[in-house]
Amino acid sequence: MDASEDNQPKEYTMSGGGGGGMTSIHVTALDGLVNVNSLFTIAVFVGVSIAAPGQRSLEGRSTCDAGPDVARNLLVFEVVSFSFFLFSSLVAQGLKLAINLLNSNDVDEAFRAHINARVLRLGMLASAVGSVMGCLFLLLSMVDVIQIRLGLLSCGSQSTVRAVATLVTLVCTALAVYIATIFYAFTH
Repeated sequence: MDASEDNQPKEYTMSGGGGGGMTSIHVTALDGLVNVNSLFTIAVFVGVSIAAPGQRSLEGRSTCDAGPDVARNLLVFEVVSFSFFLFSSLVAQGLKLAINLLNSNDVDEAFRAHINARVLRLGMLASAVGSVMGCLFLLLSMVDVIQIRLGLLSCGSQSTVRAVATLVTLVCTALAVYIATIFYAFTH
């Protein structure tokens, strides 16, 4: 082996016939997406369990207590968020299954998956969009949790405003980075 061979890029295609560029990198990316969705799904259920309707806020003024409309919105946002995370995870799991079947030597030809690169890209994009939408609805639900626990935003409580501002700033920044990364990955 000479020195020029050592500098060649390594192929990460999974073993098996007919892989056509379906790599372990795709499976790793999909695994990461499913793991993150699982963590966010836990956050959905924690948000529902922490905030109950009729709960008094820590603000101390009854006019700052959240009403049933905030609790209703919380529940709706949590359910929609969970739905997007579940959609994203199921799409990602389906793609992983297809990639693994496509690249497996142990599967009969009749059961081998035939996944098109365009379908893989669209599926990964759909899964990423599902995660982003789930995060947005989780953000809205967390704002409602904050209002139930710390008092309504309309009361102008410093703790409520700071908590919501921090949450919205950090989550929106992280989502912007995530979306930019996805855009870059799909255009290069």
